[in-house]
Amino acid sequence: MCSRLIPMVVFLLLTRVVLGQAPASSPPSQPSVQELLDRIEQLEKRVSELEGGGRKPAATPTAGLQAVPAPAASEPAGTPPAPHDHEQTINNAQVQQAEMHYPSLQVRGFADVDFSATDQKGSNSGFNMGQFVLHFASALSGKVSYFGEVSFTAAPSTYDLAVERSIIRYDYNDYFKVSFGKYHTPLGYWNAAFHHGAWLQTTISRPEMVRVGGSLIPIHFVGAQVEGNVPSGGLGLGYSVGLGNGRSSPFSKAGDSGDLNSNRAWVASLFARPARLYGLQVGGSFYGDKLSTNPGTYFNEWIAAADVVWTKEHPEFLAEYANVHHRDVATSQTFNTTSYYVQVAYRLPWRASKWKPYYRFEYIHRPGIEPVWDFSTVPGVVDLVGSSVGVRYDITNFAAFKGEYRHARRGVNEPDVNGAFFQTAFTF
Repeated sequence: MCSRLIPMVVFLLLTRVVLGQAPASSPPSQPSVQELLDRIEQLEKRVSELEGGGRKPAATPTAGLQAVPAPAASEPAGTPPAPHDHEQTINNAQVQQAEMHYPSLQVRGFADVDFSATDQKGSNSGFNMGQFVLHFASALSGKVSYFGEVSFTAAPSTYDLAVERSIIRYDYNDYFKVSFGKYHTPLGYWNAAFHHGAWLQTTISRPEMVRVGGSLIPIHFVGAQVEGNVPSGGLGLGYSVGLGNGRSSPFSKAGDSGDLNSNRAWVASLFARPARLYGLQVGGSFYGDKLSTNPGTYFNEWIAAADVVWTKEHPEFLAEYANVHHRDVATSQTFNTTSYYVQVAYRLPWRASKWKPYYRFEYIHRPGIEPVWDFSTVPGVVDLVGSSVGVRYDITNFAAFKGEYRHARRGVNEPDVNGAFFQTAFTF
């Protein structure tokens, strides 16, 4: 509609000038023409503002069906976009391009190079290539979009290729959006907000409770999801509800090729982002499934999670809690594994705001006997008490150096482990 506004207004203004000027033998005066041009320029600016400001951000942190937009040119060097900015549906330039033709493909990439050295017995220090990640976003129509994510992870003799996300979504309106595919499970905050690509997160590593390849909570989810805003005024409520396959074998994998049983897993989340406290998010989520650890043995799994985050960088605060509850269907015996982390960071105002020190404490406790983790074919979940302290230095808006020291104790009788870690992470 805005695109039709300029020709109509120009036509009316020209008509007014022609009808109001002297006879045809007298040419229009220069000030009248200049005034017309000035008014046209003002209208163009106003239309541009309406087109840019009228777009609303995506409703939930799991709505990332797009390439991550580059930081605005007006941002200071070394200031990466806030996590919520990574979840906008398509930025303004992409929308304008998509309105002209479909499909409209956008590609972004992430990579990192790492160095680690620890005093853990049997470990070796050295470099590794981390992950190479590609994001694919394509608008298929005004309301249908696709997002894909693939990763290449360095292995001893090759690279492991994985489809991390593959989602097609229909946006009916801000209150109802339905999608199908493979997601990062919207359970808690970190797993939904920070996807593959270490440049996106402040720290080098993810918390242990949401570690990629870990089995404490399901990192990926395959199925269908409905999400959107909840009419709530300034409270800024949003929701998501999903139904799909449960854990695969091993439990760290998703059911890409099908479920292990005929029971479907489900996940639901509700969060608030108050308008008056921009940057604050408070949320809760639940996950339910039925596990088969071996033939004839079944466990009901319930996971409850809560999060409180402040995404501003002066300071940045992230805190999550999750309780994994397993119930033996045959004996009704229950087992609870609890975990949480608290992370704080602060972007220093001097030297172009390039420095960002941070600290994280994390904790996991599992019962002495936990049959689900013992039957898992990947290393089971163990007790953990750990701290990480480090600093991030943003070389540019698209690349960063990180240095991190970690101290952790795993298991009851295990020795403490200390390590130094360094990373160069970037996006392109």
